[in-house]
Amino acid sequence: MSARRTERDSGQVTAMVVVMTAALILLAGLVLDGGLVLVARQNALTLAQEAARAGAQGIDLAAYRQDGALVLLPAEAEADARAYLAAAGSSGTIEVSGDAVTVTVTITQPMQILSVAGLHAVTVHATASAVPDRGAVP
Repeated sequence: MSARRTERDSGQVTAMVVVMTAALILLAGLVLDGGLVLVARQNALTLAQEAARAGAQGIDLAAYRQDGALVLLPAEAEADARAYLAAAGSSGTIEVSGDAVTVTVTITQPMQILSVAGLHAVTVHATASAVPDRGAVP
């Protein structure tokens, strides 16, 4: 009788094993792809901060030499920020308002494992601003 029972049960997979395997794969996807999204956010923020700083260096040198005023030249500030982003292989939106340069960077991070579950990519945004500063004089 035990030989018959063994023949009937051979090759069957319980539903619990299938569900647990799928859950483990999705958990691994959350860990891996979640980490990739966090890295993409940090990269976007770093790019936005550095591009804003590069743009904040686009000051009017004639005004600075004449009376020490730090006045941004909007076209030059935007061009400097855009050049930084281009050199980094990225793009973004740049806004020069008064004495501030604001840069927004968008990165689309493709999913490695969660694409199986229908989530193919996550888009992250980061915004940073910078103003010209005299810095420390020794």
